[in-house]
Amino acid sequence: MSSASFDVIVLGLGGMGSAAAYHLAGRGLRVAGVEQFTAAHDRGSSHGGSRIIRKAYWEDPAYVPLLLRAYELWRELDPALLRVTGGLMLSRVEEPVFAGALASARAHGLPHEVLDAAALRRRYPSLAVPDGLMGLYEADAGALLPEACVRAHLDGAARAGADLRFGARVAEWAPGWVRLADGEILRAPRLVIAAGAWARDLLGLPLRIERQWVAWWPPRAPDLPLFIWAVGAPAARDIYGLPDVTGEGFKVAFHHGGERIDPDAPRRPVSAEEIAALRAVLRTHIPALDAEPLAVSTCMYSNTADENFAIGLREPGVAVAAGFSGHGFKFCSVVGEILADLVCDGGTRWPIGPFALDRLA
Repeated sequence: MSSASFDVIVLGLGGMGSAAAYHLAGRGLRVAGVEQFTAAHDRGSSHGGSRIIRKAYWEDPAYVPLLLRAYELWRELDPALLRVTGGLMLSRVEEPVFAGALASARAHGLPHEVLDAAALRRRYPSLAVPDGLMGLYEADAGALLPEACVRAHLDGAARAGADLRFGARVAEWAPGWVRLADGEILRAPRLVIAAGAWARDLLGLPLRIERQWVAWWPPRAPDLPLFIWAVGAPAARDIYGLPDVTGEGFKVAFHHGGERIDPDAPRRPVSAEEIAALRAVLRTHIPALDAEPLAVSTCMYSNTADENFAIGLREPGVAVAAGFSGHGFKFCSVVGEILADLVCDGGTRWPIGPFALDRLA
């Protein structure tokens, strides 16, 4: 049985794990990265052509310091990875999407505009704006290119000497070592686990794995930036959309509301009924986009009970990042830095207290 020794092992090389490998290798450590699939694969939560990045974070102002650092790190990695489109947070004034975004913008002094229904109608004729809708516009919001982001981190890690292993599944692990399915044992005093949906079983975490689907539509709304919209009837769910930054179409999907799944089971294809439900929302709210989709795809959310992240030390030398609940990709660059801090220094300067791992126990 073969074995190899390193300074740190990273389990999972998707969005978070690739960033951790990049930061650790950049600090001169001997890094082994382990990924059960191929590089920048579509089996987890780090794919889909484009992902939203924004600063006026409606979920909680506690995320904003991490976002400011994430923007810096993405632009240091490769400015072409982040496409600024501007962004709209849309809901009624008392609802979290608008109210939370406004609270974050005010708490952290972020540039923003507040738009009432009349102003929204004037500026965005593609939107069918009901009375009472409010919008917060953030000029610096935009889209990340997730597959390119993952590859950029992996390429940087490899250039710095990381040993990245793909098609390698973990059979067993404990602090200090990992045994792969082929029997090889990797040894290291430090371990990072950023395994996405598979962290549920690797770590015994109470995560709910949710099937989601996304669609690309003919880009017939050139006036629209990216948006998150707490829509009422006919869906009473949040939808989000990203302009056509990749040539694939205008991306629109529901946020949450998917069925519970096993990450190792095949995901069922997108059904005609699902497409019809989203088209009904588009017909009501963005009629220019109501058409047959150009393409559809599925992905996974790994949800904590409160839909906030779980980041921290499981024990000395073992750092974990999990439970990103459908809104984590934009943070990959800074989470990678935080994971490197945790296993190298035992702590981090970034405020991760609200995302404590031990709250899931």
